[in-house]
Amino acid sequence: MQKYPSSLTPSITMEEHEPKLIKHNGSKEKNKNMNMNMNMHNPSESIMRLASLAISFNVRLKSSDMPLHMQEHALSYTRSLIPLHPPPPSPKPSNTLLARALKKEFDSKYGLAWHCVIGKSFGSFVSHTAGGFVYFSIDSLSVLLFKTEVHLVTQPPPP
Repeated sequence: MQKYPSSLTPSITMEEHEPKLIKHNGSKEKNKNMNMNMNMHNPSESIMRLASLAISFNVRLKSSDMPLHMQEHALSYTRSLIPLHPPPPSPKPSNTLLARALKKEFDSKYGLAWHCVIGKSFGSFVSHTAGGFVYFSIDSLSVLLFKTEVHLVTQPPPP
C-alpha cells in the first residue's frame, strides 16, 4: 500500500502522459477521502490503466480530484460521444449537446448536481465537492466536469 505525504492528495495529472501527484492545500478530510478512494485498488496499476486509456482515446488529463473509476467513465463516455474517426457525412455534435449528455450521464450514475463545460477556450474558477472534479482535453476540445453540493430548501426565507 502506497502512502502519500499529508501535503499531497492523490489527484492525478497526465501532462505529456506522465502520471504525477498534484500538491493541494486542501483539508485533511479531503485528503482522507481521496486516500481511501485510491487505496481500494493498487494505485500504480490503476494509474497506469487510466494513462493507457487516456493515450488510446487521445485525451490529456490535466487535473482531477475524482476517483479513478469515475475518471475512466468520464473519458470513455466523452470519447463515445466524439468518435475518433467519424464517418464523412456525419456533422460534428455541438459543444452544448456534448456537455448536456455528459452532465446527464453523471447525474444519473453518481447523483444530481453535476456541471459540465466544453469548449476550445475558456477560463474557470469553480467550487466543487471533494472527489467531484475532472478537467481534460479530448482532440481539440477542453472538458470541465464537476459536482457541487446541493442543499434542499425546506421553507422560504423570511421577508
